[in-house]
Amino acid sequence: MSAICGVLHEDAGSALPPVLAKLHPYGSNCDSWRDGDMALGVRGTVEAAGEAELRVDAAAQIAVAANCRLDNRAELCDSLGLRAAERRTVTSGQLLLRAWQRWREACPAQLLGDYAFAVWDAKRRTLFCARDPMGVKPLYYAHGGGRFVFASAVGAVLAAKFVGQELDDATVAAWLTRVSLPATAHTFFAAVRKLPPGHCLTATLGPPVAIKLQRHWRPEETPAYSSGARRSDEDYAEELRHLCRQAVQARLPTAGRVGTHLSGGLDSSTVTVYAARELRAQGRQPPLAFSWLPAVPAGNGRLEQTQALEYRQVQAVCEQERLQACHRAPSTNDVLATLRDDAALPGAHVHYNEGVTQRAAAARGVTLLLSGWGGDEGVSFSGRGGNAHLLLRGRWRQLLANRGAEEPAFRFLATILLRLAHPELELVVRGFLQGNARRRWLIDPAFARRTKPLPLRAPREIGMRQTQLWLLQSGQLADRLEGWAASGAQHGIEYRYPLLDRRLLEFALRLPPEQFRHKGRQRLLMRRAAAPLLPPEVSQHVGKADPVRFTAVREAFAAALPLAQQRLERQRDPRRTQYIDMPRLMQRLRESPFRVWTHLPPVRVALQFLDF
Repeated sequence: MSAICGVLHEDAGSALPPVLAKLHPYGSNCDSWRDGDMALGVRGTVEAAGEAELRVDAAAQIAVAANCRLDNRAELCDSLGLRAAERRTVTSGQLLLRAWQRWREACPAQLLGDYAFAVWDAKRRTLFCARDPMGVKPLYYAHGGGRFVFASAVGAVLAAKFVGQELDDATVAAWLTRVSLPATAHTFFAAVRKLPPGHCLTATLGPPVAIKLQRHWRPEETPAYSSGARRSDEDYAEELRHLCRQAVQARLPTAGRVGTHLSGGLDSSTVTVYAARELRAQGRQPPLAFSWLPAVPAGNGRLEQTQALEYRQVQAVCEQERLQACHRAPSTNDVLATLRDDAALPGAHVHYNEGVTQRAAAARGVTLLLSGWGGDEGVSFSGRGGNAHLLLRGRWRQLLANRGAEEPAFRFLATILLRLAHPELELVVRGFLQGNARRRWLIDPAFARRTKPLPLRAPREIGMRQTQLWLLQSGQLADRLEGWAASGAQHGIEYRYPLLDRRLLEFALRLPPEQFRHKGRQRLLMRRAAAPLLPPEVSQHVGKADPVRFTAVREAFAAALPLAQQRLERQRDPRRTQYIDMPRLMQRLRESPFRVWTHLPPVRVALQFLDF
């Protein structure tokens, strides 16, 4: 786990320390460097010594602050002409420095892995920052006049004395009316922006400091499937197994205890099995498997069939790989603590279950968690958007073959038409049928009238590839990665996501559509690839309702919200009440209809934003 920061300022020497100090959760190993108006800093744990680096080439007047894990070191060494003796000792930071000297602004296109780094080129008076394609490593910045600051955490950027603390009204309005935020560079703070995933930034010293943003990864440029390149189903499955195994191996640390998420689904189970086998092959402890399910109740016979299956999927993987499953659902206090987190900071966006997982993992000495998050958008994509493509081309027989056996034809076609007409129309119709969902949002009416929320830019679903590209860039992935990075750091935990490996994503974008969905069956390629790897309870299971997990969360919320109400009633003036319709919020808390899940989101986002 590591973090970086930097300040471009006339008094960089005194401006950097408070920024670097705010990154203390990322580790005790600390280093800094200054040259005139530029100062850089890094922090990291002992285990992250190879990832958190500050490298300086005094002769070339170039300095690099790196938070990176490179997967293509051998290829980079070849391209950069490193001799065999150098390859054995060269660090990631040194490779980045040489890559900058060789390719300048084009260097991110040569990199595979997770990274956020900054290069100060004194001769050109420029600072260059880059972030990996999916945004696994966060990077935030602020600038104004002749000043610029960047860091791996929002709080560290705000620690610079010249950065304002005012909130961004458009972002606040979007949060209070949607549950999630659109894919933009905005944060909750007007002065702070995030470097979007797959982007790089060049700051040229002024005054004022001039900023230029560019994309260095364009997934839409990945060649689409060509019928002339068709291969057998098993060929695709074998390549997927190879890429998954390679991605997991690349993300395993050389030391420290490893944990994995294990929901019992295809993605998390695949990551867990490959991690268990690789760690054992290295003679190391297998991973601890963390499930969001509550502890298994005594006497499984009392469970309903769907509930028993939910546990059985997790148990089957653990029995096959001889793993220990760690179960724990959020308690009342866990939910209350999450509701009291400040939604303006990314760490507050962590899922309730994940906060419990972080504490349980830290208590067991886990420093790294592998997650299957990102599979749904990549190699185990459901094929969403494919039905609209068939409808537009009049392929009715193929279209109706994709309808689920239990799904009414009218609802099947209506859903496709709604998504074709407008990406949000389906949600609006559902809200109307549920009693006008928009009226449930608890934004202050006066604030809502004077503020326009950040817009959502979702495309119509007119094909699998177009929908998949949008999902990869919609902001939902980056929002979760940023939240887990920030909250995990508070517990000494780093996250890695094998299924977000760029090679896997580009492989997925080149697949023929029928590898994802065919004749009503979804995620076909992932199921074929997982068949020899996973227990049949997992590889053959279709659908995942998770009744046990959701029931536990609902029960915890039902108990936590009266406590939140009591705290608010005792406080005379909670923060940020000018943004919230407080009378309606208090009325909702008194009504407590929270076992009905659709009633909860407006109350949740309002409470988290209040920071009470």
